[in-house]
Amino acid sequence: MALLPIRIFGDPILRERAAEVTGFDVALRRLADDMLATMRAARGAGLAANQVGVLKRLFTWEVADERHGAYANPEVLEVSEEIQEGEEGCLSFPGLFYPTIRPLRARLRVRDVTGDEHEIEGEGLLARIFLHEIDHLNGVLFIDHLARHDRKEAMRRIRAGELEHPPPPEERPARAPDSPAA
Repeated sequence: MALLPIRIFGDPILRERAAEVTGFDVALRRLADDMLATMRAARGAGLAANQVGVLKRLFTWEVADERHGAYANPEVLEVSEEIQEGEEGCLSFPGLFYPTIRPLRARLRVRDVTGDEHEIEGEGLLARIFLHEIDHLNGVLFIDHLARHDRKEAMRRIRAGELEHPPPPEERPARAPDSPAA
């Protein structure tokens, strides 16, 4: 498995909509394995293919209880009206974590890396990860969901170069244990 370079905010590929996966072959499984290894090395909870420069509708995910996977061509079937607010980060915005509102539950139709179709459900952190990664595949970034004042602060920090040179950990806001960097 290879570690892939993660694209950082400002790279135009992050704003592009990824193309449907049509070939469920060895190359796709290798990409998924490389993405999972990259995500783990970066201590993330999710990673979309466009974050590593590949415009395919594929993402990987992992939660603390060691459940993990790779899904292609995700389609949101239903989200709950009930919401959750929690700290959210992103591997393409290293060092930034902000309160982000998401639906509490999400039901999806996905394909695994062999092409088999599944309906899956996520609640809490898992729903947050799934929806965050699907946003990436649609060219939507987590800062697009931020409250106006948080978005303004995030953009100030980005302009100050804190993505390339994040402040030392003691100067950063503490990351809550359930705050994913996806």
